[in-house]
Amino acid sequence: MEFSGERTLWSFVDEEKKNINLPRRLSFGNQELDSHLASARTSCASAASFPLWPMSPETPWTRSPLHASASPNSSLLYHCIASLHRSEGKIFSIAASKDFVFTASDSRRIHAWKLPDCTEMGYIKAKAGGIRTILAHGKLLFTAHGDHKIRVWDMPPTENFQHKKITTLPRRSFLVYAKMNIHKDSISCMAYNHMENLLYTGSWDKTVKVWKIREKQCLDSFAAHEGNVTAIVINQEDGCVFTGSSDGTVKIWRRVYRESSHILTMTLKFQPSPINALALSSSPGGCFLYSGSSDGLINYWQKERMSGRFNHKGFLQGHHFAVLCLVSIGGLILSGSEDATIRIWRREDGDSFHSCLAVIDGHHGPVKCLAASLETADALIRLLVYSASLDQTFKVWRVKVYPAENVNLEKSEAKHSQVEMECQMSPVLSPSWVERKMQGSHFE
Repeated sequence: MEFSGERTLWSFVDEEKKNINLPRRLSFGNQELDSHLASARTSCASAASFPLWPMSPETPWTRSPLHASASPNSSLLYHCIASLHRSEGKIFSIAASKDFVFTASDSRRIHAWKLPDCTEMGYIKAKAGGIRTILAHGKLLFTAHGDHKIRVWDMPPTENFQHKKITTLPRRSFLVYAKMNIHKDSISCMAYNHMENLLYTGSWDKTVKVWKIREKQCLDSFAAHEGNVTAIVINQEDGCVFTGSSDGTVKIWRRVYRESSHILTMTLKFQPSPINALALSSSPGGCFLYSGSSDGLINYWQKERMSGRFNHKGFLQGHHFAVLCLVSIGGLILSGSEDATIRIWRREDGDSFHSCLAVIDGHHGPVKCLAASLETADALIRLLVYSASLDQTFKVWRVKVYPAENVNLEKSEAKHSQVEMECQMSPVLSPSWVERKMQGSHFE
C-alpha cells in the first residue's frame, strides 16, 4: 500500500481539477489541509490549532484543522483528522470494531488501523482478492472475497498487530453438498446475528446464505430476490433479517422456530429504483428501517409496536445522485452518495421528523462506504466517521453533535411530506465523471 498527500488524486480528477471549484486549502508544514465548515447550508474555512499525532514517515497523512461553525444555531461540528490516498485500487468496504478500523479493496490485503488515533497497524494478506465487503464483531473479522468464499479471522486487541485465520466458508470438500453451499457470484453484503452466532451473506446470485460459525457450516440458503442482493441488516432484538435488492424491494425474513429455514414475512416496495443500502435504528422512540436507493432518496419505515408491521413514513431528500451507503449510530443516520458528499441526519425523539445536520463534501468522487464509532454518547455526541470514495481516498472525521433542543426545527413545513429541503450546495465532482454518469456509465 502506498500513501500520498491530497495532491495525488486519481488520474482523471487531476486532468479536470482546473475546472472544479475545490474547497480552499490551508498549508501546514509540507502538507496541504482540506478546509470545510460543519454547517449543512454554508461553507467556509477557519484555521484553529489542533494536536499533531506522531505518524510514521512512510505514512504521510494529510491533516485538517478544527473548525468553528459560522452559524450560532449550528448543531454539528466536524473536521477531517486524517486522509490517505491509495494507489493499488479502490476501497470497497470499511468495518470498525472496538479497537481497530479495517479497510478492504480489490487487492488481497485488508489493512488495519488502531483506534482512536488511526495509526497503521499492518495488514492481512489473503489468498484471494476482490474483497467487496467486510464485517467486524468483537474479535472476529469476516471478509468476502472474489472466489465467492468467506474468511473468518481472529483479531485480538493487542499492541502488536496479530491475526489468525479461523476458517474459510464453505470449507474445502469434495462432496457435492459442500460445493452447493458456495455462492455463484460476488458476495455483496454481510450481517451477523449476535445472539445465535449466525452469519448472513447476500450475493449477486440473488440468494442469501446463513452460516453457523461454530460448526463452520451452511445452515440455510434461499432465493431472496429477483435481482442482486445488495444490502442486509439484522434486528438484534428479534432476529428479523432485512434484505435489499437491485429489483427495488426490501424484504423481511424470519427464521422458523427450532428450524434452520427462513420464511418471508413482508415485502416493502415504495419505488422501482434499485436499493443500494439498508440501515436499522432502534431507540425508545421506536424502530426505523432506512433504505438508500439509486434515485438519491432515503426511504424509511417505522415498526408498529402492536402488530410489528413496518409502515412507510416518508423519505429524506438531498443527495443529487444515488445513495450508496448508510450507517445508523447514536440516533443519527449517515449517508454516502455518488454525488461525493456525506450527509448526517437526525431523527427527533418521539417523532418521525428528520433534519439534515451537515453535508460533508471532502471527497472528489462517489462515497462508496461508511463506518462510524461512538466516542461519547451523552448530551453531546462525539463520534468518528470513516469514509472511502472511488477517488481512492480514505478519510477519518471527528464529529460533534449538540443536543436537539438547541436547534429550532420547522416541523410544520414538513408535516405532510416529511421531506428535508435540498441544500443549496453543489457537489464537488469531476466534470468527466458527471459526463460518464449522464451517459449511463456506472462505477462499481
